[in-house]
Amino acid sequence: MGTSAERVALAQQHGLQRMGVRPPLWTYVKSVVGRRHFIGVLGTSEAYARNQNTYLGQLWAVFNPILNAAIYVLIFGLILNTSRGVDNTIAFIVIGVFLFRFVEQSVHGGAQSIAKRTNLLRSLHFPRAVLPLSSVMSHLATLLPALLVMCLIVLASGLLPEYDPVPITWQWLLLPVAVALLWVFNMGLAFIMARMVVVTPDLDNLIGFFLRLLMYGSGVIFPVTHYVESLPDSVSAWLTPIMEYQPVAVYLYLGRSCLMNEEAFVQDPWMWVFGVIWALVFFVAGFIIFWRGEERYGRD
Repeated sequence: MGTSAERVALAQQHGLQRMGVRPPLWTYVKSVVGRRHFIGVLGTSEAYARNQNTYLGQLWAVFNPILNAAIYVLIFGLILNTSRGVDNTIAFIVIGVFLFRFVEQSVHGGAQSIAKRTNLLRSLHFPRAVLPLSSVMSHLATLLPALLVMCLIVLASGLLPEYDPVPITWQWLLLPVAVALLWVFNMGLAFIMARMVVVTPDLDNLIGFFLRLLMYGSGVIFPVTHYVESLPDSVSAWLTPIMEYQPVAVYLYLGRSCLMNEEAFVQDPWMWVFGVIWALVFFVAGFIIFWRGEERYGRD
């Protein structure tokens, strides 16, 4: 069989790699890109399997965000009347709930993508980044039909007597761009959460509390400035920009600026710049953080 060095050389000659070893970053990137079709198929199959054992099936992908939005509109928009300067409360809350649900699902999916698939990881050799990527892809697949329903609700809200009509403008064409940026950002979040939960499994129990805090701090159900209105000027001067330009708040603003015809959500070039920056920073940083733990996945 030859010496150990000869066997290693023979394996390298035929493209074989050692198991459980982190490959170079560029090699890892090419390996993941080479499996892009598999990621798409795995993601869409996960999306289909999620509700296949229910009576309504895939309709739950639309009904779930509708029911969540209806509850928040009823409680915060109608009963408590927390519009806070927003003319169309229904559109404001619906857009926030639908887009934030995508963030929430991506975080949960990323956190469980490695920790819940130990048997698969120990059975097959493939770049582990496939799993968090396919998880986010599955939630994107369920988001797309829900976005159509979201747009219809926004239009229908303009037919109510107390609201102005909601016109369809050229800005609606920017919604796919905003969703694409959010998708890239969510992939970065999924990478980070997958690595963190593998290192510290107890974090999986705290994700729900973190997401609840993030929801209220990102302006999902009322503007983020609501939190700083009663604070001293010295505090609100630095807290307001932090809350307005944090990633999730930026993407909610972009979604609302595309669909809502209000002065509070005009097209702001700086918001688009922040949207691109946050997406690239989180995706690149998340990918590198995840790659650095590649040899650990399935072994802990």
